Amino acid sequence: MTPHPVVELTSEASWNLVEDRFTPYGKETLAKLVYFLQDEVLPSMKLAHAQVPRDPIQRWKTVIPVIEELKGKARKLGLWNLFLSKTHYPEHGVPLTNVEYAVMAEILGQGGHMASEAVNCSAPDTGNMEVLARYGSPEQQKKWLVPLLNGEIRSAFSMTERFVSSSDARNIKTSIKREGNEIVINGHKWWISGAGDPRTKLHLVMGKSDPDNANVYQQQSVVIVPTDTPGVKIIRPMEVFGYDDAPEGHCEVIYENVRVPVSNLVLATNSPGRIHHCMRSIGAASRALDLMIQRVTDPTRKTFDKFLYQHGTVVAEIARSRAEIESARLLVLSAALQIDKQRAKGALKEIGIAKFVVPAMACGVVDRAMQAYGAEGLSQDQELASMFAQLRTLRLADVHIQQVGQRELKRAPGLHKRAAELKQKENVVLSKAGMKAHL
Repeated sequence: MTPHPVVELTSEASWNLVEDRFTPYGKETLAKLVYFLQDEVLPSMKLAHAQVPRDPIQRWKTVIPVIEELKGKARKLGLWNLFLSKTHYPEHGVPLTNVEYAVMAEILGQGGHMASEAVNCSAPDTGNMEVLARYGSPEQQKKWLVPLLNGEIRSAFSMTERFVSSSDARNIKTSIKREGNEIVINGHKWWISGAGDPRTKLHLVMGKSDPDNANVYQQQSVVIVPTDTPGVKIIRPMEVFGYDDAPEGHCEVIYENVRVPVSNLVLATNSPGRIHHCMRSIGAASRALDLMIQRVTDPTRKTFDKFLYQHGTVVAEIARSRAEIESARLLVLSAALQIDKQRAKGALKEIGIAKFVVPAMACGVVDRAMQAYGAEGLSQDQELASMFAQLRTLRLADVHIQQVGQRELKRAPGLHKRAAELKQKENVVLSKAGMKAHL
């Protein structure tokens, strides 16, 4: 029996673990995605990079032609909005589970941001679409969600603030105030992904609408702000290790007396728990390991009459990278399965662990690959440096290690109780034997 083509890009063992959880539709879609990556996306990556102008103004006005072509091909193949599960979003979703999409997102991760965008599964649109699909009013869905689902427009999620430690949403200073039939927004944001894109037509802006609420977790709201609203000011694109990620970018944005209708308020603000970044990060790490292996076995790169893999600890580093990728994949699949069974709220532990383990793992794998390439690995001539920059940001974007630790500490009373019960049982056993413990 011919193995599924995904095995070539992941591993036979991990596929055997999840194959039974794939429907025939899921297997067929995954196979199409593998071929789409290999035959269409990867051969087009250098062209896409070349189609972004170097001119500092024009690069922010550009829609990359080859990516638009890939979108058309992907849609004809049925490779579209794969992230949105019909189980959770019956009206808008596709018949895929989170486990099925976890494997697909890993494949997309091997093609960088470009692969995800080609199938309409790229951030920040995925999160915004989920928020609108779950919490948006019928009006909001018709005006904003449908065009996003169709890939006609793009969006930004505006949370992070300058001069504020806004990883804690309680610290957010942006004000959202109601005045009659309007909402007035004032705030200073930065690192707003997608804000530079000429196709971006809306920002989902988080701010404080009820600052006097005794419950500090219910002071915030999210409001839809069209990008052409007076008072929306794109100040500058931020750079990550020198990369500006044009044309999407990560921008500094000021909202100055921005007025939108009250109907633009999103009725609920709890963002669905997602592990899309983790899924894609595993694919990126796999891609980096493949590049490392190619480099260290390249006969034109011998030094002192030896292949690079014959020097130092290169072989051990390759093995360590493979082991870490396989371990991280199991974490992500576990979280995806828990989301399928219990929704995101019932998978907070698994999501949290994945979100702080996987980005660190992927950074380590890419770092080893860069080392194998020497100075070239740090340059624009290879994709590794850009890959590292993107992955390094995730270690800041998803701060979950404290939540996981605090959740573990809540187990302490139960552990103490079990230990006391065990102590009693031990005493009974020792008493019957007429002996004393040596431990």
